[in-house]
Amino acid sequence: MASDGSMAQQAQASRVALWLAIALAAALLGFMIGYAMSARTGVEPGYFEAPEAGGYGVSPGSKSKTGAELQKYYENLLK
Repeated sequence: MASDGSMAQQAQASRVALWLAIALAAALLGFMIGYAMSARTGVEPGYFEAPEAGGYGVSPGSKSKTGAELQKYYENLLK
């Protein structure tokens, strides 16, 4: 027959295991949802070459290095 102390330890261990399983499932589900959203939206081609892409070593006053064809592509996105 198990003592009250060991039963309490088993109950505590099962609660810890339950919360660990819940946290792991939540993290996995969050990753899957984030990955699915990212795969559907993505980044438009040419984004990182555009001077407007802040934080990539391009000053706001620099001239655009995009070609005429790429510029026309971006203009047609708004239509």
